Amino acid sequence: MNQTIENKVISRIYGNGRGWAFSPKDFSDLGNRSSIDVALHRLLTKGTIRRVIRGIYDYPQYSEMLKRTLSPDLDQVARALARKFGWHIHPTGMATLNALRLSTQIQGQYAYQSEGPNRTYRIGQHDLIFKHAKRKESGFKYHESALLVQGIKTLGPDRITPEITDKLREWLPSELRAKVIKDTGMVTGWICDAILNICREEL
Repeated sequence: MNQTIENKVISRIYGNGRGWAFSPKDFSDLGNRSSIDVALHRLLTKGTIRRVIRGIYDYPQYSEMLKRTLSPDLDQVARALARKFGWHIHPTGMATLNALRLSTQIQGQYAYQSEGPNRTYRIGQHDLIFKHAKRKESGFKYHESALLVQGIKTLGPDRITPEITDKLREWLPSELRAKVIKDTGMVTGWICDAILNICREEL
């Protein structure tokens, strides 16, 4: 085993933090596929990482309060699959509100739109669903842009309260706000207005 490649792999995993999900493709710049597979197998055997589904792993989160390893972060798993297959994706419905930390509701299905094929993955007690959409509907440059647009759309105009606006402003890193404004400039008027309000100090 090339120890240098394994060290680089574990360094990248640690750098992304607990909860990060990934596939061998996320390490393709570090060495050839067989070396990456060996490194991941060793880390899996050690219990450092776990296999979520075929070809997708994560660096598990552990809850000190619950004294147990937590279930995989399905948004992270969805993003790992998107990187693996070269899809642009964004969550829809309640999955969006969970990702934006506006809801902690447990749901049986997590749905995402992508320009890839329709696919469903069973992960524990949940279904991770990808629904085909036209490229223009899933083609935001920034993941945060897609989350905001879908989250605001899910809530509807009557539920975008000052409290919700403040929560979303706190969620969105300040360095991304000007970029998100530009990225979402062509969305429906009231959604665009809500995003401008969230990012108002960047105007």
